[in-house]
Amino acid sequence: MIENFGIAQVIDAVIVFTLIECAALVLYHRRTGRGVAVRDFFANMVSGLCLMFALRCLATDAGAATVALFLLAAGLAHGVDILMRWKRSSRNAHLTRRASA
Repeated sequence: MIENFGIAQVIDAVIVFTLIECAALVLYHRRTGRGVAVRDFFANMVSGLCLMFALRCLATDAGAATVALFLLAAGLAHGVDILMRWKRSSRNAHLTRRASA
């Protein structure tokens, strides 16, 4: 099946699926209050999408500067995700120590 499409179209399909997944997660959480909160996955989702856009740029010969820009954005989003997880982990550890004392 992949042979019928170019690699750029396959990447486009993955990007569209990822955006649909993101929208579904947001809607489900907003309607039910369950599932994954947006703040818990958004930076990670942006990082992954930026990597996919960089790959798509490579597949379509969009130029090194564009690829570098998307890779930089992916790295920054990944850094934000790690920082948020680190702060959340530190806060939870502090609360756990406080509750057990």
